[in-house]
Amino acid sequence: MKILQMTDITANPALTGFTAGKILWVRRHEPELFAKCRRILLPKDYLRYKLTGEFATEVSDASGMNLLDVAHRCWSQEVLNKLDIDPALLGKLYESTDLTGTVTAAAAAETGLAPGTPVAGGAGDNAAAAVGTGVVRSGRAFVTLGTSGVVFAHADQVSIDPGGRVHTFCAAVPGAWTVMSCTLAAGLSLQWFRNQFCTEERRQAEAEGVDPYDIMTWEAGESPIGANRLLYLPYLMGERSPLLDEKARGAFIGLSAMHGRGDLIRAVLEGVSYSQRQCLDILREMGVAPDHIMACGGGGRSPFWRQMLSDVLGCTVQTAKAAQEGPALGAAILAGVCAGVYPDVPTACDAIVHPDQSCAPQGENSAAYEPFYQLYTSLYPALKGSFETLYQL
Repeated sequence: MKILQMTDITANPALTGFTAGKILWVRRHEPELFAKCRRILLPKDYLRYKLTGEFATEVSDASGMNLLDVAHRCWSQEVLNKLDIDPALLGKLYESTDLTGTVTAAAAAETGLAPGTPVAGGAGDNAAAAVGTGVVRSGRAFVTLGTSGVVFAHADQVSIDPGGRVHTFCAAVPGAWTVMSCTLAAGLSLQWFRNQFCTEERRQAEAEGVDPYDIMTWEAGESPIGANRLLYLPYLMGERSPLLDEKARGAFIGLSAMHGRGDLIRAVLEGVSYSQRQCLDILREMGVAPDHIMACGGGGRSPFWRQMLSDVLGCTVQTAKAAQEGPALGAAILAGVCAGVYPDVPTACDAIVHPDQSCAPQGENSAAYEPFYQLYTSLYPALKGSFETLYQL
């Protein structure tokens, strides 16, 4: 009999940010508290319990617990047995569009909601964002540049990276899956640079009533592709995808006296874009290759950054008219399907989610970025030992 690894079952490596590791930590370090535990719920599922009295979860969010058999969309008895976790602690599993309960009279009195209002399964944040941006069919994906960076692609079949460099979850679309990456300091890198080095831009923005990021990206636009031979590694918080290395650290490579602030800003934008390309290349290896990508998150609002992404990723980057409401809109769409307003999620998205602006890759720009990207991918392997040494000092 084949001995299955964690990744074979849960489609993801054992990660400290996932729920299983947290359960084991509490049981080991706070046994008296663990002994009092009767149910284990994710945050949104606790809200469900307060609204309905039901202990339940759904497959998209449960995929991030390291306890779900992702391929079969059920709790893994093998993992639960191995970790000695009582399945009775876990909520009943649903699909995201399933009816999981109704608002109780007590909850209605406290919230103003109508008693008996149906409560759908819902979804995790990125799974809901996928629905809210129309990423509900094969060949579609979105990239979000918030604090972290995520490339999230829809898949009609389970596709697992054996190295655990990216994550495979159940989709909010029943019977479908997603492959996603997560880099830890995407928009955070630009925010860090703004806060530490852009006092002048912040003052100017306040005086003119504009966003300081608009001034920063204008400055970046004055620097050429490659930021005058300057590269940035966006590992301010260590890195998750595709490195899985908490000891990795951020760096500017090639810094010289010739560089100005615009060069550094552009290097940050390019470095974050290269990190998303590195993740997208893994998805392409897995056969989950989108033909176009929806952009959301703070970085998705910037036309300059969207065009850069399109050129670096080598595919069309679009926004949706309600891109900034992506996760909330996705949750509302799931509720609409649950309530019978729409027959299924793709149909609902066709009716509600509409593209807005679009950037196609410019061939000459893509070619100019490529040697810098190839150099970027060589830097972490060359510096990994130094990051380890620095961590130990």
